[in-house]
Amino acid sequence: MLIRIVRLTLEPARVPEFLKLFQDTEDQIRQMPGCRFLELWQDADQPNVYCTHSHWDSAAALNTYRRSALFGQVWPATKALFAAPAVAFSVHPAVLPV
Repeated sequence: MLIRIVRLTLEPARVPEFLKLFQDTEDQIRQMPGCRFLELWQDADQPNVYCTHSHWDSAAALNTYRRSALFGQVWPATKALFAAPAVAFSVHPAVLPV
């Protein structure tokens, strides 16, 4: 499993547009092959900062989504609302020794 976190700093006045865009597309993203989980977080101290938190079967599944027509619509529309560049990273659950 691959966990993807994307931190989005939005222009404060454009937050309602972003929330509508997320609401309009979240179910479609969840239905992408390999997507197991998607939620939206809001920063506790900066109300115009959000993070998407998603779980994917693999990096290949995430990359398939990133090459999809849906991503080709959602990402440019989201980027247009930014006050600063996004910060994205992928992680795996840690495996601790027994």
